[in-house]
Amino acid sequence: MAATLPTISLASGSMPALGLGTWMMGEHRRDRKKEVAAIALGLDLGMTLIDTAEMYGEGGAEEVVGEAIAGRRDQVFVVSKVYPHHASRRGAVAACKRSLKRLGTDYLDLYLLHWRGDIPLAETVDAFESLRRDGSIRGWGVSNFDRADMEELFALRHGTRCATNQVMYHLGCRGVEWDVLPFCRKHRVAVMAYSPVGRGRLLRDRRLHALAEEIGSSPAQIALAWLLQQRGVSAIPKAASDAHVRDNRAAADLRLPALVVEQLERAFPAPSGPTSLAML
Repeated sequence: MAATLPTISLASGSMPALGLGTWMMGEHRRDRKKEVAAIALGLDLGMTLIDTAEMYGEGGAEEVVGEAIAGRRDQVFVVSKVYPHHASRRGAVAACKRSLKRLGTDYLDLYLLHWRGDIPLAETVDAFESLRRDGSIRGWGVSNFDRADMEELFALRHGTRCATNQVMYHLGCRGVEWDVLPFCRKHRVAVMAYSPVGRGRLLRDRRLHALAEEIGSSPAQIALAWLLQQRGVSAIPKAASDAHVRDNRAAADLRLPALVVEQLERAFPAPSGPTSLAML
């Protein structure tokens, strides 16, 4: 494996293109040791981007991450997300402080609005900017924002400081390529692809299995490698076992042959028109 992973440029620096998702972690005490070990292995292998949220296990996932990164915080790029109903001027600041405590750190590399709610975007941006100024976060972004949401955000004071938009994006879900991804590329907003293997459904696709067998890879590696070849896109697959973590990590070193890319494009075509933003 290569010693370092490719990175995505941000206004506040850069972040690894391949990381570790934590959705559904921290929900059961019996799984804690295994989850911490999986994250620690990912870090050992260079997957230093970790995505979590206060929603995941109602803070439990953040606690798992906190345990895994203890003593190595300076090696890690940590992203967390705030509930929409906590995203007011005061609420987001308080929620961030709680997340920092669970994570055992004094700053986040990125703090995202998990999805749009009833609180005006301007309030959330004000809160994020306050957190950025006091050093609690180094940058901020959004999640599950479509093109109209992004345009509304960019019309706000300081809205153009948005560093990333985290959306569902994988071979079988390419709707963001029509308008969200072009907007983000134009404005230098990184796209973080969550559920990059379609919550496992992609891994059961016979076409993907056939291609994997042809090039001596795995379906997950092909799906992730395809995403990592998209400009300005990072991927945050969840993995809770050593084998799964290692399989995901190998995707960063896989260069898909042109013929395989052509076959993928035929099997999983790009959108031919506007598509509603897919969300979990």
